[in-house]
Amino acid sequence: MTTTTTFPRTTPSALGIDARGVLAFLDALESTPDVEPHSLVLLRHGQVAASGWWHPYAADRVHLLYSLSKSFTAAAVGIAVREGLVDLDATALSYFPELDAEVVDERSRRIRVRHLLAMASGHREETIDRVRALDAEDTVRGFLLLPPDEEPGTVFAYNQPCTYTLAAIVRRVSGGSLVEYLRPRLLDPLGIDDLAWRRDDSGAELGYSGCYAPTAAVAALGQLYLQRGVWEGERILDEDWVAAATSTQVANPDEGNPDWSQGYGFQFWMARHGFRGDGAYGQFCVVLPEHDVVLALTGQSADMQAVLDAAWQHLLPAFDGPSDAAADTALEARLASLGLPAVIGGPLHGLADVGPFARDGDGWRLTLDVDGGRLSVPVGQGEWLVEGALAASGAVDPDGSTVTVDVRFVETPHLAHVRIDTTTGAVTSSWATEPLHDGPLTLRRPTD
Repeated sequence: MTTTTTFPRTTPSALGIDARGVLAFLDALESTPDVEPHSLVLLRHGQVAASGWWHPYAADRVHLLYSLSKSFTAAAVGIAVREGLVDLDATALSYFPELDAEVVDERSRRIRVRHLLAMASGHREETIDRVRALDAEDTVRGFLLLPPDEEPGTVFAYNQPCTYTLAAIVRRVSGGSLVEYLRPRLLDPLGIDDLAWRRDDSGAELGYSGCYAPTAAVAALGQLYLQRGVWEGERILDEDWVAAATSTQVANPDEGNPDWSQGYGFQFWMARHGFRGDGAYGQFCVVLPEHDVVLALTGQSADMQAVLDAAWQHLLPAFDGPSDAAADTALEARLASLGLPAVIGGPLHGLADVGPFARDGDGWRLTLDVDGGRLSVPVGQGEWLVEGALAASGAVDPDGSTVTVDVRFVETPHLAHVRIDTTTGAVTSSWATEPLHDGPLTLRRPTD
């Protein structure tokens, strides 16, 4: 399945954007340490100024959004508020009356829906591990049994069970899954055909993470908020919801990076410019109302602040910059040729089969037994070969002792380095970035 979200396309200069600034932004993404871009969609005035995917990533693929999932969960809450199913000032506990007798801490009993949305449950720090220790099967119960440190609403702490509980409230009031609730109310109107969500062992969507969606879907969500909740003349989110969600509900001055310490709304970060949803390793939905701009990005970036720094340095001056038709043409060519570098080294030609690395017709294939299953992917020489949700590229080290294969899980941010000893067939492997809630066999779009 692919997204049918389509925005009108035009040139940057037609939208008052200097394409040279976009080119400089691409240069920065590709050259900054600990930044690896996978996709970019830049909208202005509801039109596409620039879009591109770094091969082997592609426009018709979903990408794991990690905590950017939270902004989709919040949209579900906003719709439920509009429908009268959820009250922002109701307590979280009121949606789970079966827990009423167990939850005796008064602060826990005073946690309201708006506190969950603002990451202001009263806990001073992330609670997910302590919550699971209290109840490994029922995250909501574990969360409500963990007394807050402060009065709810008074302190910010990024806290996964807050968002998990929001998703559980939507499921409770709607009688179905989060995706089932969003499908006719948000996804279909925005033209998002493909969106899937990782579920926990209880069958519930994680809410705080685990959403897989195409980059165009991320751009569409940002555009909905930019349009104050209206899409093609139909109101999806109330305007006062959008105003609250995208303004500071709780201060967070102690966060380390400048774009993470500007305040927090309803599952959106305030920033030095505009507001955004984001997820681990560089998944971004940046909304700049003052410029009528949405920037959607995916990637494998350990330094997320550097991504925003590059946007502020190169993109902001380009808005309302001088038009340049030649730069438009250069940018179009650049976007059409984006790609991540293949593994560099000696040729695989002439190599004997060794361990899990073997000839496969005219090419090569890596087959690994991992996590009780099998991972198999064709390996490109000087290129990425793609099969299913995997892509791989390989080469021989200069001394001939090791074959290095990089395996990309192209529906996620992640890359694994696999090394095979050409003498013994012994395999060692490491992650470029550590997956947060999946292993090699589950780093792909959930099927249900």
